[in-house]
Amino acid sequence: MLYYHIIPLSFIDEISVMMKRKGHLPKIIAGIAMIVGVNSASQADVVTSIKPLGFIAAAIAQGVTPVKVVLPDGASEHDYALRPSDVRLIQKADLLVWVGPEMESFITRSASQLPINKNLELTALPAIHSHLVGEIEDDHDHDLSDRDTLSSSNSTDREQSDSHSHQGTYNMHIWLSPEMALLSATAIHDRLVQSMPAEKAKLDRNLSQFTVNLEHADKEIRQQLMTVKDKRYYVFHDAYTYFEQHYGLSPLGYFTVNPEIQPGAQKLHEIRTQLTEHNAQCVFAEPQFRPAVIDAVSRGTQVKKGTLDPLGTNISLSQDSYVKFLLQLSSQYLSCLKPMN
Repeated sequence: MLYYHIIPLSFIDEISVMMKRKGHLPKIIAGIAMIVGVNSASQADVVTSIKPLGFIAAAIAQGVTPVKVVLPDGASEHDYALRPSDVRLIQKADLLVWVGPEMESFITRSASQLPINKNLELTALPAIHSHLVGEIEDDHDHDLSDRDTLSSSNSTDREQSDSHSHQGTYNMHIWLSPEMALLSATAIHDRLVQSMPAEKAKLDRNLSQFTVNLEHADKEIRQQLMTVKDKRYYVFHDAYTYFEQHYGLSPLGYFTVNPEIQPGAQKLHEIRTQLTEHNAQCVFAEPQFRPAVIDAVSRGTQVKKGTLDPLGTNISLSQDSYVKFLLQLSSQYLSCLKPMN
């Protein structure tokens, strides 16, 4: 974003005089640096904890200010450890956008060191908090014998790998809810208007455009998924409740499986039994699962294999990236649930 500043004629005259004298080049350079410094200071960098929040922020900040994401592609928000460069990025942020400590515990300490006006914890906002549902208390049957996380002998590793499922009260995957995505976009808009009032008109237009794009995508996705609403399936991770409820999908449940650990023989038998007894059409993994895990749990069944990407790892930040993310997720459901011709 370019900002233009009016330079007094007296300053220009002074530069002209200094250019005619010897030894004044450093002063000229310093004067130019001062102007550039003012320009860069006017720009407020937005930093988000995870990529889907970056999608939303990028739509609102388009043409106003850059957006950067802390969590690298391929990493998990549940067990990531900040690098020194991440800490510096957060410290320099003019606005940090994150879900909350139950989701991104790795960012809690750094976020707490920011001023309140630079720290946007989305689930702490009453409008968003009122839409949260419990981790277990939802409309789907998740009372499965194999719901516990596969464990190693190290209890600390277990807690870190599945902290979001057992330490929190609510399902914190708010970016998978179109309603909460719009509320998040509005909150980001309001904070940026506070810090950059001169950009209010552009921020208003961006929010309006985001709202229109989201409404169009929502209608398209609803029509697409209408054809598979009655198809039954399992997911490995309870991230999709908001998306599933919004579009009326019919999951049988989820297996909270640690993708870093190969399921044992007993665990594989339990999962295969669940898939067969409940006549599941598909079992969905996520990009971080090794193919061998999915092959193992589906072997000996007629269940199709699919992949859901809850972080949009292959999508770049842009004004329409959140809509692309929702449409991609819908296509991933359809690819496994839609009957083959």
